[in-house]
Amino acid sequence: MTNEYPSAQPPQYGAPQYGGPQYGGAPAEDPGKTLGIVGFILAFVFALAGLIVSIIARNKSKAAGYDNQLAKWGIIVSIILLVLGVIGGIFAMILFFAAMAQYGTYNY
Repeated sequence: MTNEYPSAQPPQYGAPQYGGPQYGGAPAEDPGKTLGIVGFILAFVFALAGLIVSIIARNKSKAAGYDNQLAKWGIIVSIILLVLGVIGGIFAMILFFAAMAQYGTYNY
């Protein structure tokens, strides 16, 4: 028996695919959103951890095609606070060594 319609497809059985498959393409939500929030908050509490978490969040978001503003601000705030912390630490060491030079020897 020959097929009367050679280009006809055999019927497909199984569950219907409404809307097509849901895999592939961009995810529905930014995968670095939560890490961006955590990194931004950590930037004020512990700047180095905030910087690391914000960079990870920004890279995850960028890989998924999103622009994570909180991660970007977390990076900026972390860098500013790290620089201020280093400058403050250097200033404190200078004051400490100056005080030790002036009051370092005690004569009882």
